[in-house]
Amino acid sequence: MKPENNRSRYHYKIASAKPRSILIKNAPYLISANERDEVDVTADASVYIENGEILAVYARGKKHGIVKETPDLIYDAGARGGVVLTPGFVNSHAHPTMYLMRSAMLLDYGQHLDETIAKMPLWQKHITGSALATSILGDLTEEQRGGITTTVNHNAVFNEVDEAAELTGQRIINCVSAVSNTNPKSSLDTALAYFRAEKRRLSKGGIALHYLFKVDEELLRRIKSSQAEDGILLTIHFAESQGVAEHCVRKFGVRETKLLQKYGLLNELTLLSHVLHVTNKEIEVLVNARVGIVHLPTSNSIHKSGVFDYPTFAAFGGAPYIALGTDSVVSKSRLDLLTEAFQTRMTHLPEYTVYYEELFKMMTVNGARILKEPTLGRIAPGFSADIAFWKLKDRGFLPFDANDPKTLIGNIISHGGRSARDLMIDGRFVISDRRHNLINESALLEDIQKAHMEVRARVELEKVGYE
Repeated sequence: MKPENNRSRYHYKIASAKPRSILIKNAPYLISANERDEVDVTADASVYIENGEILAVYARGKKHGIVKETPDLIYDAGARGGVVLTPGFVNSHAHPTMYLMRSAMLLDYGQHLDETIAKMPLWQKHITGSALATSILGDLTEEQRGGITTTVNHNAVFNEVDEAAELTGQRIINCVSAVSNTNPKSSLDTALAYFRAEKRRLSKGGIALHYLFKVDEELLRRIKSSQAEDGILLTIHFAESQGVAEHCVRKFGVRETKLLQKYGLLNELTLLSHVLHVTNKEIEVLVNARVGIVHLPTSNSIHKSGVFDYPTFAAFGGAPYIALGTDSVVSKSRLDLLTEAFQTRMTHLPEYTVYYEELFKMMTVNGARILKEPTLGRIAPGFSADIAFWKLKDRGFLPFDANDPKTLIGNIISHGGRSARDLMIDGRFVISDRRHNLINESALLEDIQKAHMEVRARVELEKVGYE
């Protein structure tokens, strides 16, 4: 239990590591989409939680009858300038196993995406054992600092990711590679075994395909059967470069969109990341199929991969199915979605403006929608208590138009990446007063540096690019 002092926002009524009933009272502002998919900013809001579920959200002076007189914990969100509440953000595409590759300088040895990707396995094959565990912990804790509470992992390992998610308290959707050049043992069978196995309540499984040109048609048939039988998610790097698109045509005789269409994999259980080299007709097909789209503008720009055609997707009605992801530290050094949202806005200017409300939904309800997680992405009764707490009296938030508090949405996105003051996942405070409650981050950072240098030394022995 966190000790109290006269400046603490935390007021415990019972001694418990995870209080069952929590009242977050008098937050100056709460930002969340509503049931009509519109982003509201509610003033003087309180949130009541029991057993990880939000039971009531109400304004000051309008206490809900369901709220206990003496909840286990009262969090005073109005103290000392107050905090702004948002839903925990949903990271729809990440590679936590690659965290130790920060500063690998792969971009200095490859002038475009295909050259960069060719170097990655030379690093990845050395990130094993304790280095792998350290890498994943580093990634997930950094994401949490940015208010991310749900992560979609796209990689060839699952037990290590699941263990790190449990240690950090993170909600994880662990999509396991059905084909992998870094882990030959990874297959559709291992992905399905993980998906069907008993796991912690905050972990789910899925299938990942790195590139379609690396698979065979029998595998696509089997994945479709698995979607039909188990309702399993499939995530794919899709049309990420012109070279990748051409590889698919050379192998299968058709473009990637047509290939997925042929095997019934253009559906609401499929997530496509990047989606750069597609025609307007293909965009219309993707939107009509309601596939999930993960926009990764920083990665696309850094790797010179191309520009995602957000305006055309929006024109066809696809905006509600576009979410955001961080990708890996090789593609985006800061693992947060606020800077990714701002990068999205900047990418499409001046010809097209993606409004701040749309960007906010891409980090929250849109991510929940494409992941088939109906209780995530909003702060509302019946939703999981995944909440990020942001200091209001802070650079970037102030000044704002008090007569139009929706200006706070633009402020939180446009000011750049910031760290959450507190973070709740499933009704549990993972971060309190900017300190992680589950991980000693000071020790972790030392482990990260040590592991990075050990991996770098092993890479050096193979005479590959290093600093």
